[in-house]
Amino acid sequence: MTIGDHLHTFHGLPVYSFPGPETKPDLPEPDSHAWRISADVYDAEEEWTAAFARFLGAVDTTRVRALVVGAWGEAYDSDSSPVIEALLAARDRLPALRAVFLGDMVMEESEISWIQQTDVTPLLTGFPDLEELGLRGGSELTFPALRHTGLRTLTMEAGGLPVEVVRGVGASDLPALEHLDLWLGTPDYGGDSEVGDLEPILSGARLPRLRHLGLRNSEMQDAVAAAVASAPVVARLETLDLSMGVLTDEGAAALLGGQPLTHLKKLDLHYHYISEPLLDRIRETLEPAGVELDLDRDDAEIDDDEAHRYVAVGE
Repeated sequence: MTIGDHLHTFHGLPVYSFPGPETKPDLPEPDSHAWRISADVYDAEEEWTAAFARFLGAVDTTRVRALVVGAWGEAYDSDSSPVIEALLAARDRLPALRAVFLGDMVMEESEISWIQQTDVTPLLTGFPDLEELGLRGGSELTFPALRHTGLRTLTMEAGGLPVEVVRGVGASDLPALEHLDLWLGTPDYGGDSEVGDLEPILSGARLPRLRHLGLRNSEMQDAVAAAVASAPVVARLETLDLSMGVLTDEGAAALLGGQPLTHLKKLDLHYHYISEPLLDRIRETLEPAGVELDLDRDDAEIDDDEAHRYVAVGE
C-alpha cells in the first residue's frame, strides 16, 4: 500500500466501498469487510455525513467491525470534525466497532499535506473498545495525551507531524499498544519535532506491549537512528521500521554500533541514502541471525549534496 492507493485491507479485513445513492447492490455481510465511506470530491452531490446516514440505514451496523473514512469533501478546505462528530453520535449503533481509519485519500483527491485533520482523541474516548486507529494528514492535527486501555495499533501518516502530536503520543498511557507507526515528515510540511521529543516513546515506559515501532519518513532520520540505537524499547521489539526518510551512512553506522538488533524479526530501511558498503555490513550482521531485511532504495538516489535528499512523502 502507498499513498497513491486506497486501502485494500484494514484491520485484517478487505475494504468494501459503500456505493453511492444511485446504486442498489447486494451488500456483503457487515462483519466480513472494513467499510469505506467517502464523498465524491469530483461531484459533491452528497456530503460525507449524508453517505454515512445512508450507511447506517442500509447495513446492520451492530456487526460492523471496521470503518475507513475516505474523502469528506475538499479536505484542504474542511477538517475532519464533522466526521468525528457523526461517528460519535452513532456510537450506540456501532457496538462492535474496533477500528477506524480517518482520511483514506489518494493524491488525486488531496495531497497528504493538504488534508485538514483535527483533535482525533474523542474517537478514542468515545470508543473505549477501539483497537486500531489510523489516519492520513497532519495539518491541524492534535493529539492531547490520554489513557486508553484497548488500543493496539496507532498509525499516523503525514508529510509532517506537528511536535505537539508527537509529544501527545509519547505522554499517553497506552498499555495495550503493540504497533506504533509515525510518519514524522519534514518541517516544510509541519513536521517540527526534534529527536528529543521521541524520548518518552523510545523509553517504552508507557508502552509495555509494543512489538512494532515505525519512526518513518523523517528528515532527521540519522538522528532518529542514533537515538534508537540505545533506546530501551528496542529490546522488546519484533519489527523496527526506519524507512522512507533521509537515512544515510551516519545513521546506519549508529544502528550497527548500538545495541544488538539480532532479536528482530524484521528491520525495514527501504527508501534510504545508505552506501553499498554499509548495506553489506547490515546484511552481514543481521541476515545470519535470521532478521528479514528490506533495504530497497526505491526512488532515493545517492547524492553527496544534502540538498538533494528528500523524504519519501512530503507534500
